[in-house]
Amino acid sequence: MTAQIIDGKESAAQLRSSVAGHVAWLKEEHGITPGLAVVLVGGDPASEVYVRNKGRQTIEAGMSSLEHKLPTETSQADLLALIEQLNSDPDIHGVLVQLPLPSHLNADLVINAIDPAKDVDGFHISNVGLLGTGQNAMVPCTPLGCLMLLRSHLGDLSGLEAVVVGRSNIVGKPMAQLLLNDSCTVTIAHSRTRDLASFCRRADILVAAVGRPEMIPGDWIKPGATVIDVSINRIARDGKQQLVGDVDFGSAAEVAGAITPVPGGVGPMTIACLLANTVTACCRAHRLSEPEGLTL
Repeated sequence: MTAQIIDGKESAAQLRSSVAGHVAWLKEEHGITPGLAVVLVGGDPASEVYVRNKGRQTIEAGMSSLEHKLPTETSQADLLALIEQLNSDPDIHGVLVQLPLPSHLNADLVINAIDPAKDVDGFHISNVGLLGTGQNAMVPCTPLGCLMLLRSHLGDLSGLEAVVVGRSNIVGKPMAQLLLNDSCTVTIAHSRTRDLASFCRRADILVAAVGRPEMIPGDWIKPGATVIDVSINRIARDGKQQLVGDVDFGSAAEVAGAITPVPGGVGPMTIACLLANTVTACCRAHRLSEPEGLTL
């Protein structure tokens, strides 16, 4: 293996430490405790684990954590009423509704009911528009974490050719916008792109976020490229369950200059960036200087 491993666990630990320092400053200097409210509808096991981890890390950073666990049959009206209540609560600076929602609920309507200033997931249409026009937005956590890893490893990204494989509203589209804002030349590709391999082979930065296990082999990677593998896919191999990304790690690591592992790459950065966004939202709400190192 020749590629350098980009350690998301270490970077996330550093970011969480910075968050905790800012939280301590807010408490000591201003008597303010940042608060994050997470709403979970239904009992999806993966979502429950994720929400539990968010709550634990929020408390460890010194912030206030509020969880609302609602039954699957919760109505749209009741969910919107809860969101309005959280929007109006001055002690809550970040509001997150865990996705996916049960099928009878309109996710777009729910997301856009959140106060954009408290939208720490960065999914509200106002934040999407602000990001798209290079203004002061709440940035989606996973793309934000990816960009932080890229900047830490590469420094200035100006002029690099970046290919994002995946076009979701959660990762692919905002990732492409962030790279464009950092002066990369950006291509968005996806599972239906004709001759996808040829696009990938051009990339100085390759971000894989399409959700297909090991679909990108090593011979699609430009020698020396930096590979950010966002997806976490569960597969059966040798009679055991295994987590893999969208990139065939073994063959890609022989070609790439640097690569994120799965697990232990992008994943840890997502929750760390959620905490950072909550502190940023808190500072904005109280008209305090935004903390360095937590925002773009």
